[in-house]
Amino acid sequence: MQQDHRCLAELLRPGISVLDIGCGTGAIAAGVAKAVGPLGHVVGVDRDEALLELARKEHGAIPNLRFEYGDATALSFRAQFDIVTAARTLQWIGEPVLAVSKMKQAAKPNGMLVILDYSHARNEWKPDPPREFRQFYQAFLAWRQANRWNNEMADRLPELFRSAGLVAIESRVQDEIVERGEPGFAERTALWSEVIENLSEQLTKAGLCTELQLQEAHERYDLWRKTELVRQTLAMRTIIGRVP
Repeated sequence: MQQDHRCLAELLRPGISVLDIGCGTGAIAAGVAKAVGPLGHVVGVDRDEALLELARKEHGAIPNLRFEYGDATALSFRAQFDIVTAARTLQWIGEPVLAVSKMKQAAKPNGMLVILDYSHARNEWKPDPPREFRQFYQAFLAWRQANRWNNEMADRLPELFRSAGLVAIESRVQDEIVERGEPGFAERTALWSEVIENLSEQLTKAGLCTELQLQEAHERYDLWRKTELVRQTLAMRTIIGRVP
């Protein structure tokens, strides 16, 4: 299981049932299935059939794990799971209130919701990035907002949990921090170069950036992260709540 979802790992025990929403290629779900053992079972759900195909190919041999197509806002499970979890999923959902409600319905009485997510508006870099990258990042946040994706999802989750009737709510800081000289620094800071490349068409079509601005942001950021960036902090929290 991924290290940054360690709050979930602490809650797992043999024999329990777990639903993983937005499971992607199944890495977390596979780790959970191993942790709960043969007497437990895990269901991974995602709305991307291509990712589910990869998940089944990679992890389909695990006997207590299955993958299903589904959307967080349209779950049909009712009181079936000891833990319902999602990692970096609600940040891409325009109706998070409905998603949390459906996740609560899927959990058993006294079961738990465990959600790990970002608050993109609070991400930080030290020292400050180049002006061209800052302009791109504001466009990125505006594009997300236009799609009704909350840029402060992790910070909003405790209130969503309370509104859904969950109790014993905990918020645990899980910021993803990497500093120059640490393993993975180059790979993890290259994330934003990839985002610029992957979103260039969407941002230009939305009129938020020109191709020239994106090219300049990419070039300046790449040079800066390789030579000047010292510390990157991606704001993230795990929110835990219990079903009464």
